[in-house]
Amino acid sequence: MTDLDHLTQSLARNLKRWRNERGFTLDGLAARAGVSRGMIIQIEQARTNPSVGTTVKIADALGVSITTLLDYDQGPKVQIVAPGQAVRMWSTEAGSHTSLLAGTQTPGPLELWSWRLMPGDSSSSDPHPPGTFELLHVTAGELTLVVDDEEHRVPCGGSAAFEASGAHAYRNDGAETVEMTMAVSIPPVR
Repeated sequence: MTDLDHLTQSLARNLKRWRNERGFTLDGLAARAGVSRGMIIQIEQARTNPSVGTTVKIADALGVSITTLLDYDQGPKVQIVAPGQAVRMWSTEAGSHTSLLAGTQTPGPLELWSWRLMPGDSSSSDPHPPGTFELLHVTAGELTLVVDDEEHRVPCGGSAAFEASGAHAYRNDGAETVEMTMAVSIPPVR
């Protein structure tokens, strides 16, 4: 079984588990996540590999981290992610990519990401649930962070923190590759 097969199977199993634990029907989760009922069925039956955006919407609607949805197993108290074992979630032909470095579920989902944006590339994000915060630290290049249509320049060595309940995007308007680390804190579902 390939890594992608493991990921698809884990996502199917974990989505079904978390949906049932939350008491959400297929229609209920579809409405909360803004994803079609058919897509959720396909994911739960391991018949599709959803986009990062779809996975984020479902995780947000369930109040769990993407890491929780993708976990192969619910393992030990300490999880070590070996170099090269981070989950690549998004990439472009130009070489931009994001990797989910680590995440935790308590008290609410908390995720740690590694980002690389090649010159001219960008990535947009739908709003997350109210109370979701993102912290980022730029380690190379200059990031253009767009929050609620307002642009913010974050230089190499700089950091930013913001509530991610509005539309936001990450852009590389420069000639140098942007690299950054980002943490996302999502409030628990009530």
